[in-house]
Amino acid sequence: MRQLLEDFLSYVKVNTRSDEKSTFIPTTPGQIDLALQLKEQLEQLGLSNVAYFEKNSFVIGALKGNAAKPAIGFIAHVDTADFNAENIQAQVHYNYDGNEVVLNAAQNIVLSPSQFPNLKDYVGQTLITTDGTTLLGADDKAGIAEIMAALRNLKEVPKEKRGDVWVAFGPDEEIGRGADNFEVADFPVDFAYTIDSGRVGHFEYETFNAAKIEITIEGTSVHPGTAYGQLVNAIKIGETIDSRLPQAEVPELTQDYEGFYLLNKFSGDISLAQLDYIIRDHDQAKFIARKNQIVAIIDALNATFTYPRITYRLFDQYYNMKEIVDKEPRAVDYALLALKNLGIKPMVTPFRGGTDGSKISYKGIATPNLFTGGENFHGPYEFITLEAMEKARDTIVEIVKVAGEEK
Repeated sequence: MRQLLEDFLSYVKVNTRSDEKSTFIPTTPGQIDLALQLKEQLEQLGLSNVAYFEKNSFVIGALKGNAAKPAIGFIAHVDTADFNAENIQAQVHYNYDGNEVVLNAAQNIVLSPSQFPNLKDYVGQTLITTDGTTLLGADDKAGIAEIMAALRNLKEVPKEKRGDVWVAFGPDEEIGRGADNFEVADFPVDFAYTIDSGRVGHFEYETFNAAKIEITIEGTSVHPGTAYGQLVNAIKIGETIDSRLPQAEVPELTQDYEGFYLLNKFSGDISLAQLDYIIRDHDQAKFIARKNQIVAIIDALNATFTYPRITYRLFDQYYNMKEIVDKEPRAVDYALLALKNLGIKPMVTPFRGGTDGSKISYKGIATPNLFTGGENFHGPYEFITLEAMEKARDTIVEIVKVAGEEK
């Protein structure tokens, strides 16, 4: 427990916040600092094939197996989300009593079970929080610490049959870029898991199909006193596009398998406006229909002008991993059996987002997503307990054990 906690606290101190505006790989230098720290730790653990690849900023290593059993990979990301990550001061609250936790007395920032009722699930545990001014970084440094702890445990039972266990730590997951450059040739496994979900028991092997459309509208701005028949308001055209989309198919009104459109940028003036949408659906056919629908709206509006005033760039971002995972059922079966063996109730839900595993799956390695144990990611109320991290560690170890018992 002590080593797991020490590792986690050391990782969160490194500012690895990724930067969507950067064109470098990785997008921030702190990610390299942590990657090199992890490379050194893997070498100290005696893993084989340890390497840091400058081409994609991934660190990999392998704990060699002792039997002809499935090779399994475990993956976590080093970056944190777009929230203050400078000078993270994690606070450790031993034997949490279930009451309010004062994160920052000077700024009156409190982590309260009245606002976050799930805190009551962690009474008596070692609660780890922020100081109220930063995020914590459990997403995904808890995943890294849990994988490291699992490697130590696996080394302590060298006689148990198992195949190779590969690990990888990569950059820029939070901005959706890191896995674009992942090289499956460097990671010879039968299947893998990202350790990057939330509460204990969470397990996802269905994700959204995802696309983005960037729309540019050219208007004509003239003096309003002489505007008749001449002024074309780019802002109003943008409003028309949005009004023609299904108004109930937005994130705040959809759940489970329901897809949506999200207008996440609308800026400009009469002469020029920009709209950005993300498009999401679990079902591939519905996903394609959504993309066709917004393009049809644009085409119909363009037909009303003397020349096309609306241009767009539409591109796919990632796909539902289920199509690939279904071809490698062991990735699901072994995880569910491991959870059962540990007495952990699985919470299997369609993930309303994407993971690095979405992209890695489509590169050829089925890669579902397992829990880290953290909650309230990406903000000052983020927390995790040491006991939850231990359960994630134990799940990794148990998956390897289950795979080693394969007939």
